[in-house]
Amino acid sequence: MIIAVDGPSGAGKSTVARILARKLGSLYIDTGAMYRALTLKALENKIPVSDEKQINGLAAAVKIDLRNNPDGSLSVMLDGRDVSLDIRQPRITRFVSDVAKIKEVREIMVKMQRELGHKKDCVLDGRDIGTVVFPDAQKKFFIDATPKVRVERRFKELKGLGQDVTINDVENDLSNRDKIDSTRQVSPLRKAEDAIYIDTSDLSIEQVVDKMLEFIK
Repeated sequence: MIIAVDGPSGAGKSTVARILARKLGSLYIDTGAMYRALTLKALENKIPVSDEKQINGLAAAVKIDLRNNPDGSLSVMLDGRDVSLDIRQPRITRFVSDVAKIKEVREIMVKMQRELGHKKDCVLDGRDIGTVVFPDAQKKFFIDATPKVRVERRFKELKGLGQDVTINDVENDLSNRDKIDSTRQVSPLRKAEDAIYIDTSDLSIEQVVDKMLEFIK
């Protein structure tokens, strides 16, 4: 079974998708982490995110792998090294949407995601899983929350990772990502017609997961 979980940044989709996958014994695929890894590679190589030709070449050559750990966490491997923490830096968040909106990059990433998704039962989260990557997924969810709640959640997450950010930094980054993700010409963020909409603003993580399990079972 393939389960697609889409939604905007900070809505909690990655957290609930990871827990859902563990409960179902499925592979968890964080597609956003793949774009973050590519963005990290570009910045490390001092490639401007506006240089689509170089970014495309990088995407075609880079090796990105996702590993589910026994404790439920996800290891993101970039050319053989673990970059799970590096890709959560503010500078990656600032530029990842610019990289993710490139048509050729999305084509390459979608191919990788489909290859991973066909290995076994899986739960994928992102912004175009139910509309582009796996439009025939057996279950689709669109996870959302109010802008205020999303900012607070992302701020708490980043502070927990030891990052020196302000609430204004997070608010500006999320606003910028929302604009780029929803207006880009290729695979914009939108709810699939057959996706189940869940507003998580007033729900705990456990309540959201339980609600998803009810729909799945």
